[in-house]
Amino acid sequence: MTQQPTAEHVGLLLRNARNEKGWTQGQLASELGTSQSAVARMEQGRQNLSLRMIERLEAIFGRSIVKVGRPQMTHLRVEGGRTLSGEVDVNSSKNAGVALLCASLINRGTTTLRRLARIEEVNRIVEVLTSIGVECTWLNGNDLRIRRPQALDLGGMDVDAARRTRSVIMLLGPLLDETSDYQLPYAGGCDLGTRTVEPHMQALREFGLTVEAKSGFYSVAAPPADGQDRSFVLTERGDTVTENAIMAAAHREGTTVIRNASPNYMVQDLCFYLQGLGVDIEGVGTTTLRITGRSSIDVDIEYFPSEDPIEAMSLITAGIVTNSEVTIRRVPIEFMEIELATLQQMGQKLEVSGEYMARNGRTRLVDVTTKPSELHAPQDKIHPMPFPGLNIDNLPFFAVIAGNAEGQTMIHDWVYENRAIYLTELNKLGAQVQLLDPHRIYVNGPTKWRAAEVGCPPALRPAACLLLAMLAARGTSELRNIYVIERGYEDLAERLNTIGAKVEYFQD
Repeated sequence: MTQQPTAEHVGLLLRNARNEKGWTQGQLASELGTSQSAVARMEQGRQNLSLRMIERLEAIFGRSIVKVGRPQMTHLRVEGGRTLSGEVDVNSSKNAGVALLCASLINRGTTTLRRLARIEEVNRIVEVLTSIGVECTWLNGNDLRIRRPQALDLGGMDVDAARRTRSVIMLLGPLLDETSDYQLPYAGGCDLGTRTVEPHMQALREFGLTVEAKSGFYSVAAPPADGQDRSFVLTERGDTVTENAIMAAAHREGTTVIRNASPNYMVQDLCFYLQGLGVDIEGVGTTTLRITGRSSIDVDIEYFPSEDPIEAMSLITAGIVTNSEVTIRRVPIEFMEIELATLQQMGQKLEVSGEYMARNGRTRLVDVTTKPSELHAPQDKIHPMPFPGLNIDNLPFFAVIAGNAEGQTMIHDWVYENRAIYLTELNKLGAQVQLLDPHRIYVNGPTKWRAAEVGCPPALRPAACLLLAMLAARGTSELRNIYVIERGYEDLAERLNTIGAKVEYFQD
C-alpha cells in the first residue's frame, strides 16, 4: 500500500515550489488571501491542508505539490471561546459565480472571470462545462478563462457532477436553442425540502422551450429561432428563475420584458456581464427588465464578480457571537442594509465606513466593524423578503445571533420546509431553539455555548451556523463532514483563523 506523505513532507514540497517561483511567504499569503504566519505553518507541516487548498496551490504554481486520493470525509476541529480581532475581506459571490459560468456559454468569444470563488459548487459547474467541450483554464489561484467550442457535446455531460449541484438547472436558459433536443440531469444541491422547478419551466415556455421529466432527466426540445418581442410575468420572484429567463432572452432576437423579476445581487451581476457582451438591458436593480437580445455574441471580456453579501453576513456573525471587534471589508451594502438595521435594533454596535466601488465598477462596498455589545431580542419576528428585504440566505445567521440576545426571538423561514428544522442542531451546542413548525423557530437567549461534536446538516447555511456557534463555545468542538460548507465558502476556516479563530481540518 502507498504510504501517505507526512505534513512535514508536504510542507517541504510547498516551500520548494515557492522558492522556485521566487516568492516570499508574504507574496504567497497575498495570493491565497491568508496570513504569512499561516503560510509559515503550512511549510513547517503544522497546519492541515484541505484538498481544495492543495488544488489552489497547485494551480498557483502550475505543478503538482503532492499526489493524494480524495478522502471520504473532511472535518473541522474548533477551539472556541477565543476573542477575534483584525480585518478580513469578503470574497466574490458564489451565486453570481455559478450564474456567470452558465452565461459564458452564450459568448463565442473568450470570457475571463477574475477572482472567481473556488468553491465546490463552482468546481461542479466547471466539471460539467469541461465535459461538454468547454475549455476552462485556471490562470492562477482564482482567475478562470472560458472558451466554448463551436458545437457543445451535450451527450458527453458529466452526469455525476451535474447531479451534485442545483445550479445545473440554469443551463436551460443559455442552451435554449443550442441543439434541437438534449437531456439534462435532475438538479441536486442542498436538501431544503420541496423546491419545484416549475417556475423555471413557466418562464422558459414563454420562449417556446418544452421540457419533459423522464427517468431522472429533463428531456428538452428546443424552440425554433424567432425574432418576436415577448412580455411575461414570473409567478415566483426567484433569483435563479430570473437568471434563466434573462439568459434565454439575451441570445434571442427581439425584446423581452420580464416582470416580477428578482433584482437581487447575483441577478445584477449577470446583467452587468451581459451588458459587457453588448446585450441591451434596461431596469437593472428593479423588478421589470427590458432585454434586447443578440443572436450572435462573440466578445472577449474580463469580468469581476462582486462580493458576496451572504459571506459578509457570515463574517459579521463571527464577530458578533464572539463579542469581538472585527472589521469585515468589502461588504456590498446595497444588499445588507436591512440586515445591519435589524442588528442595530437588537443593540448591536456597528461602525460602517464610507462607500467605494467594487472591481466591477457597479457594486457599492463598505467596511463594517463589529463592536462588543449587549443584545436583546427584537420586538417583531425576523423573516426574509425578496430584495430589497432581508436575504433568505442570511436569515439562518440570526438564529446564532439571537442565541446571544436576551429574550425570545421568532425566526420565520417561510421559503424552505426543512431549514428551520436543521437550526435545532444548535441545541447540541447549548442553544435553546424551539421548533414551532417546519418554518418557524423560537430562539431563547442568552446562550451559554458549550463545545460538542456535531455532524453537518445537508444544507449550507445551517452548517455554517454550527461552525460560527462553535467559535463562541469554550472548549474543543468538532464539525463532521464539511463538504456542504465547501460547496459555498472558499477557505472559510483559514480566513477565520486570520482574525484569531483556531480552526483546523482533519480526516479520520
